[in-house]
Amino acid sequence: MPYPALPKAFSRLAVLALPFATVLMLSTGAASAQDAAPAEAPAAEAPAQPQPGDVVATVGGHEITEADLAFAAEDLAQDLQQIPANERRAFLLSVLIDMRVMADAAEAEGYADDEMFQRRMDYLRASALRGAFFANLVQPSVTDEEIQETYDTAIAGFEPQEEVRARHILVETEEEATDIIAEIEGGMSFEQAAMAYSIDGSAANGGDLGYFSSGMMVAPFEEAAFALEIGALSAPVESQFGWHIIQLEDRRESAPPPLDQVRDQVAQQVLYTNFAQMVEDLKAGIEIDIPNADLAAQVQAQTEL
Repeated sequence: MPYPALPKAFSRLAVLALPFATVLMLSTGAASAQDAAPAEAPAAEAPAQPQPGDVVATVGGHEITEADLAFAAEDLAQDLQQIPANERRAFLLSVLIDMRVMADAAEAEGYADDEMFQRRMDYLRASALRGAFFANLVQPSVTDEEIQETYDTAIAGFEPQEEVRARHILVETEEEATDIIAEIEGGMSFEQAAMAYSIDGSAANGGDLGYFSSGMMVAPFEEAAFALEIGALSAPVESQFGWHIIQLEDRRESAPPPLDQVRDQVAQQVLYTNFAQMVEDLKAGIEIDIPNADLAAQVQAQTEL
């Protein structure tokens, strides 16, 4: 039972602040050494975990803390993917040192008094507060009870469909398909024949296509597969891809996936629902004026996505 993609509004508005633990993963030291120690060695005392206020470096009298590293890790998340894990902490600190000396130079030039700079600071403050709102109020609002209720509601309307599991062999001509059928009927296993002759990507696993329901395959193939008895072999079937030989493996009624399998998706749906409701409640008490009528209509359309 697939769950729909979350509305665009969620990705547009929800800013997820990286937890402070992100930086802890960048730390190296006694923990990894302890893992590599011989079994007979006495266990070393666990190192103290870094705290947000811990000073990592001082640049011109300005302290760079563990919290600063966490903020940089959030901003540079994409860049960090290109950096080896054991170098990321040093990379972030190098960036912060460069940032600090450039910031001091810019302030000495008076750029901090510029009107656009002040506007940007206002924007960044609002963005950070939005992240804090999400992390402290929205994310904790997702409960096990809500997840279970949302899942139960979703599967309540589930209608089972007939599914079949089949293997197939795809070749270019009907003559090839006929010859392969003769080999299978002569004792060659379907799986061996698929691996030896099929030009389809499923050849590597013996032609196994897994379970599928009506509408998932091209019409000629689907009609032939659903008409077979379990274990039966089809005559050559032509489609736009070539000629197929089909063997039916199983037939069953579809069932909704268990909650454990889709829990993350359901939790995301609950998160979005709670988030959207909280934002709507906040807007209800605020006057919002957009003088440009066309732009106002476009914004309204965005909220309905």
